[in-house]
Amino acid sequence: MTLKKFTRSLKASTAATLCLLACIAFAAPASGKDFLKVKGKEIVDSKGKKFYINGTNLGNWVNPEGYMFGFKKTNSYHMINEAICELVGPAEAAEFWKAFRDNYVTEADIKFIADQGGNTIRFPFHYKLFTDDPFMGLNSAEEGFAMLDSLIEWARKNNQRLILDMHDCPGGQTGDNIDDSYGYPFLMVDKRSQKEFIDLWKKIAERYKDEDVILGYELMNEPIATYWEGEERDMLNSKLEPLYIETTKAIREVDPNHIILLGGPQWNSNFEPFTDWRFDDNIMYTCHRYGGGTDAKAIQSYIDFRDKTGLPMYMGELGHNTDEWLSGFATTMRNNNIGYTYWPYKKIEDSSMTGVKTPENWQLIVDFTEAPRGSYAEIREARKAIDSATAKKALYDYVENAKAENMLRHDHYIKAMLLGKK
Repeated sequence: MTLKKFTRSLKASTAATLCLLACIAFAAPASGKDFLKVKGKEIVDSKGKKFYINGTNLGNWVNPEGYMFGFKKTNSYHMINEAICELVGPAEAAEFWKAFRDNYVTEADIKFIADQGGNTIRFPFHYKLFTDDPFMGLNSAEEGFAMLDSLIEWARKNNQRLILDMHDCPGGQTGDNIDDSYGYPFLMVDKRSQKEFIDLWKKIAERYKDEDVILGYELMNEPIATYWEGEERDMLNSKLEPLYIETTKAIREVDPNHIILLGGPQWNSNFEPFTDWRFDDNIMYTCHRYGGGTDAKAIQSYIDFRDKTGLPMYMGELGHNTDEWLSGFATTMRNNNIGYTYWPYKKIEDSSMTGVKTPENWQLIVDFTEAPRGSYAEIREARKAIDSATAKKALYDYVENAKAENMLRHDHYIKAMLLGKK
């Protein structure tokens, strides 16, 4: 062999070795980390010990919903923001949202949740939190990531795991108020929205690939509502699994460590459209249920799907019911090895772990949101019932009442949740 050929061979061998080492380094979890993994129907830690999801949801914090404020028609973020802007102006609205973000959930709230015995917190977020689009007084993705960074540290201090749940996706995945959409699940049919969705998840995964406090990524909440029927429903449902697969592949390019959680269409209740159940070796499925019976028959389809796939099933949302229903259903979840997180942690007054006491003059704000405001003339007419100063004080009183030191504590509800029970 000539010296030239030997040199070329040595370079090729070195390059191959470096490539192999890089692949090994990427595939192996970061040293000393305790990532949770899917193992059959179970979730296990780095030592192989079973982990049973048990906790609550931080709903409304960065995915505002109208009913959490006592509103009805004004029931998604952009509608709520529009109403507040009409009451106090856009600059003051941005200040309100900043105060809301800084106080609605703090480290004291995470400690409170941990003290009740839970081990997992689901973090529902609006996709705009991690973009440069204006959102809740934020103007950059880094501001949103800073919020999540703080939550991760609070969770770490209090031995909590986090599930990152994209509750409001680009284009809208449900077609109803819960995704702050425009009345149709455009994410399922719009390639530009899909690209933004995939790119955003990859961006999140790349940033947090080594963060073991995070249990996993729930790609989207309650895709494709129940309002569509027949061929249109079948068409929309058929788009979901391919989008899950494509998004998961993008995440795996940068993050081999985290579980990926997949919800079924029709409010996380229908798993029949899924066929490629095990397209990744670290995925699981998530369901939701409000109301109905509390025995295993009420969730038999979820149990059957879990047993058919041999993968874990997790009840991401349940709640808004009597204490008897809560404890009965929680018992059924435990008896059938389905972990759960209650919805929500905090809202105005009741049906949650904690509550926000209704501020003085809050009904005037509620009445404004219910009044006709489809034209500028109607907005002016609606504003006659409440002046800006009164509205501003009521809004900030809501924030004050939501603080951990002032919130209502619903001990009967907490007891019924069976947090931390074996």
